Amino acid sequence: QVQLVESGGGLVQPGGSLRLSCAASGSIFSTLAMGWYRQAPGKQRELVARLTSLGITVYADSVKGRFTISRDNAKNTVYLQMNSLKAEDTAVYYCNARSDLIYWGQGTQVTVSS
Repeated sequence: QVQLVESGGGLVQPGGSLRLSCAASGSIFSTLAMGWYRQAPGKQRELVARLTSLGITVYADSVKGRFTISRDNAKNTVYLQMNSLKAEDTAVYYCNARSDLIYWGQGTQVTVSS
């Protein structure tokens, strides 16, 4: 069983930055593949970024060059640094962990608006 708790969401102006954090507990964090997904109103949940236990990263085309996923295995935490934010980045962002099962956090709202 893995528990995930996200933090760091909020309201930011276009062009601004935010850093999301996801603290994991209940499993050996370093063995988990971690990811961030988002869901905007009326849309399906979509992958934003993924980071495997071996350090391989995958990004959605819409965030490449603006977002960076990273992890600190000593703190059992995965981060999503979001720069040059756009209105279309507005969504609830969810942390995701994969072992033999898939786990989700409760989500954190990110709103990009002037």
